Amino acid sequence: MTSNSSLQWPLATFVNMTTVTIGCLLGLFLQSLFTEAIQMIVMQAIGLGTILIGLKMALKLPDGYMLIFIFAMILGGILGQIVGLDYIMANLSDRLRSFGGFSDSKFTEGLITAFLLFCVGSMTIVGALEEGLSKDRNLLYVKSALDGFTAIALTATYGIGVLFSIVPMLIFQGGITVLAEKLKPIFDQNTLDLVSAIGGILILGISINLLQLGNVTLENLLPAILVGVLFSKIYQRFKK
Repeated sequence: MTSNSSLQWPLATFVNMTTVTIGCLLGLFLQSLFTEAIQMIVMQAIGLGTILIGLKMALKLPDGYMLIFIFAMILGGILGQIVGLDYIMANLSDRLRSFGGFSDSKFTEGLITAFLLFCVGSMTIVGALEEGLSKDRNLLYVKSALDGFTAIALTATYGIGVLFSIVPMLIFQGGITVLAEKLKPIFDQNTLDLVSAIGGILILGISINLLQLGNVTLENLLPAILVGVLFSKIYQRFKK
């Protein structure tokens, strides 16, 4: 791989952002037509659907990684709580909402939920790496179509906050594409599966919130992904 190919514009991410934007606009239109009862059943349908998504991702946990997974969730959650990620993200969301003149009470919840569904998974990481390393954008194009349809349902439930998930999408997904050559050694198959498993559990947390079975502070659990990557690399080096 030459140095010239190590830096690529995240074109597929721009396409992904466009499909999400279109989906959000359609969702906002449908939201204005839906009664409260229909919005409630849509929320329940999304909640049940995300259970399946979360379980499929969580079951990718590699053999021998259960303790790493548990410690990553615990330490990541503690780190997020100490830093106060929920308050930080709430403040940022409030500023975005005020800047745009929006009054949607679900703005922050919609942004976080959409980001987790759109960006925390192996399809995002593998697709972004493929684009950055070989200009193969097929996987991200498929993801873009799926995200566009998902955005319709999410926006009909959560409102305009879902649209602003394209900002962290650009930073996270687009950043992996731009830095693909440097990041590829980090995301070996076991680490990638661990990230998917952690993401899957966070998505199950979305289901709990959607179905009003509890209140999971997803923002403070986000550092578990970074802690999991770090623990995975330490574990692999220790095994060697």
